[in-house]
Amino acid sequence: QVQLVESGGGSVQAGGSLRLSCAASGRTGSTNCMGWFRQAPGKEREGVAHIYSDGSTDYADSVKGRFTISRDNAKNTLYLQLNSLKSEDTAMYYCAAGVGYVDSWRKTHCGYGYWGQGTQVTVSS
Repeated sequence: QVQLVESGGGSVQAGGSLRLSCAASGRTGSTNCMGWFRQAPGKEREGVAHIYSDGSTDYADSVKGRFTISRDNAKNTLYLQLNSLKSEDTAMYYCAAGVGYVDSWRKTHCGYGYWGQGTQVTVSS
């Protein structure tokens, strides 16, 4: 199994920055996908950013150019740098890990089976 623990959330003003961390433990070698999701009150959970075993990344259109996902394999830690924060970024942010496959279009599809407890990000204007 894989255990994930998020940290780094908080309350900031619009335009500010935060860095979220996700500490992974257990059989992390069994996963080749890691990502960040978020869920705001009254809204559906959405994917924010993903990183794959080859280091490639994907971002939701709403955060491109503002958020950066990265990974430190030696520390088994995933990060999400959130810059230029907007009020609509307010949500509970979750770290996830799983297994993916590459389709005929060379797109990686991840099935996330492991989730952290979440860390709250609140952006005030």
